[in-house]
Amino acid sequence: MDDEKTYPIGDVARRTGLSVSAIRFYADTGVVEPSAHTSAGYRRYDVEAIARLELVRTLRDLGAGLEDIRRLLAGQTTVHELATAHLAVLEQEASRLRTRRAVLRALVRQRGSAERVALLHRVVSLSDEERERLIEEFWAEVSDGLNENPRFVADLNSAPPRLPDEPTLEQLDAWIELASLVSDPEVRRAVRADLNGRFSDGVGQLLVSPTALESYERGTPLLMDAVAAQRAGLAPDSPRAQELADRYLRWLGEMFGASFEDAATRREIAESLLLLEPEVLADLEREAHGPPATDPHERYQHLVQVINGTLKANHAELAGYAAAYTWIAVALNPTAAPTPD
Repeated sequence: MDDEKTYPIGDVARRTGLSVSAIRFYADTGVVEPSAHTSAGYRRYDVEAIARLELVRTLRDLGAGLEDIRRLLAGQTTVHELATAHLAVLEQEASRLRTRRAVLRALVRQRGSAERVALLHRVVSLSDEERERLIEEFWAEVSDGLNENPRFVADLNSAPPRLPDEPTLEQLDAWIELASLVSDPEVRRAVRADLNGRFSDGVGQLLVSPTALESYERGTPLLMDAVAAQRAGLAPDSPRAQELADRYLRWLGEMFGASFEDAATRREIAESLLLLEPEVLADLEREAHGPPATDPHERYQHLVQVINGTLKANHAELAGYAAAYTWIAVALNPTAAPTPD
C-alpha cells in the first residue's frame, strides 16, 4: 500500500472489513474523517486513516464505545488505559453471566419453583460478609448444646467456604447447594441432633474434650513423620519405623492413661490399624465417583472442599494418612502385613 496514495471508500471497505455505510458513519460522527475529497465530493482515505479505521473496527469488535474510541484517537487516553477499563467491565459481566448460568443450571437440575428462583438468586448474590455470616449462623445454631466445649465448637467451622473472585461453574454450583443446605431449617435440626447425639455426653464428649483435642495435636507430628517415612519407602522393620511405632504406642498410652507395650496389645492395635486404609479408600472412592452423600454433615464438608478447591488435596492427604496407618501396623506386628490382592 502506497503511503502517499489515497483510496476510494470502496477500496477502504474491502481493506478494513467495514461496510461503506459504517465508514461514512465514522466520518460523519468525527471518529475517522476522510483524508481528502475528490472534485465530485467523493471521500478518499490515506494509509493513516485506513489504519485508524482498522483500529476502530478492532475496538468495536471488543465492545468499546464510540466515545472511548474518539478519546483514544484524540490522544486523551491510551490503548492500555482503554483496555484496562474495558477489561474490568467485561470481567464484571462475565461474573454476572457465570452466576446466572449457575442459577439456571440449578433450576433445571432441581426443577425449581418460583420461590426456588428467588432463593437461588439471593444465595448467589450474597456478599463475602453475608456468606460468612450465613455459615457462622449455621454453626452457631447446630452447635447449640455443645457450648461446654468451646474449642470443639470453633473447630467445626475451622475451614469455612471461601468462594473465589472468579469461581468455576462447579464452585458456583457447590455454593448454591451449600447455601441452600445451611438455610434449610430441617437440615439445621438434623445436624444439631446428630452432633449432640454423638458429642454432648459419654464417650463422644470425651473424644472431643479439650484434653483429647490437645492430644490429637501432639500426635499430628508423629503421623506426619510416619507419612513421610512410608512415602520414602522406608521398610516397616527398619529402626526408624520401630522408633515411630513405639512413639505411636506411647502417644496412645498418654491419651488413654494406659500402657500398650505388651505384645498382645501391639498385635491388637496393629489389627485395628489395618482396617483403616481400606475403609478410608472406599469412602474416598465413593465421594469422588459415587452418588452425593445423604448425610447433611458429610455433604457440607464435601461442598466446602469443592468451593475452596481443596477436594483433591484433602483426598490425597487422607489417603496418605491411611497408608501411614497400615505402615505403622506392620511396624508394630510384621505378621499383620496385608496380603496383596
